[in-house]
Amino acid sequence: MDIKKLVGGAVFGATAMAATTAMAQEVNVYSLRQEFLVEPLFEKFTAETGIDVNVIFAEKGLVERIKQEGANSPADILMTVDISRIQQAVDAGVTEAVSNDTLDANIPAHLRDPEGHWFALTQRGRAIYASKERVAEGEITSYEDLADPKWEGRICTRSGTHVYNVALFASMIAVHGEEKAKEWLQGLKNNLARKPQGNDRAQVKAIKEGVCDLSIGNTYYYGKMLDNEEQRPWAEAVNLVFPNQDGRGMSMNISGMSLIAEAPNRENAIKLMEFLAGDVAQGIYAEVNYEYPVKPGVEWAENVKSWGTFKADEVSLADIARLSPDAIKMVDEIGYNE
Repeated sequence: MDIKKLVGGAVFGATAMAATTAMAQEVNVYSLRQEFLVEPLFEKFTAETGIDVNVIFAEKGLVERIKQEGANSPADILMTVDISRIQQAVDAGVTEAVSNDTLDANIPAHLRDPEGHWFALTQRGRAIYASKERVAEGEITSYEDLADPKWEGRICTRSGTHVYNVALFASMIAVHGEEKAKEWLQGLKNNLARKPQGNDRAQVKAIKEGVCDLSIGNTYYYGKMLDNEEQRPWAEAVNLVFPNQDGRGMSMNISGMSLIAEAPNRENAIKLMEFLAGDVAQGIYAEVNYEYPVKPGVEWAENVKSWGTFKADEVSLADIARLSPDAIKMVDEIGYNE
């Protein structure tokens, strides 16, 4: 775990953070997002407002930490990824609803909690990666196609219970109902080339190596692989397919933010949330991680533009969160990971 005060680079412990919460010009962030993604945002915010941003970075466990700290927690904002993880914080009772005209204006309704407990910051699509050599252009166009028996033994995925796949499977329930979604998932399982394993990039590597011809992965990994000397050949071996363009559109997931209940620097926290949903921060986010802005009209990064435009699924992320437990149950019932 890394604990930093971004302005001046001084290192602070949680006790020091708590002791300084009386200072008016600061805000405390607990972040599951990587340091390189958010530091440029916070530095810009401080330069514009004079408000210092103290950050605790961690890979997991921040919701549990906030619960343990209780009313003494110095946390003002929680930043995390994936709607399931965001909803976990809400269900744990550590968030506070926010009603804010700026946030409502900048973030479309399907990308924020109806009660204001969370707000999306960026979007990433759940795309299909297809072998350039073994899959003809236009041969696969939808998530539904993944269950076609023609792909038997030709698909690789990560674990079915990973939050990225759970969100996609929940979206299938939202669109088709649980019975048809379960039939589709069984068809997808029947087409797997190997037991689910690894991360999204590992599936693209497997396509390059001829283990499979198709995989499912987040869009931003395409850019990350192209920027990595070792992994570039993996990305160059596939076409990035945006599914369901004649229908509901590509399934989208998010990174997001929540105001912490009893935030000691609530006013400054709201200012930071407004900044993160604004043009400047949205543009920075788009550049550093190949993600799509949530605020309409903000330019995509140039390399992301080169991948092409697409229709995005606008199913409510609140519905995806609600259906995620059903998706996990469905994965277990068909033995997807076995």
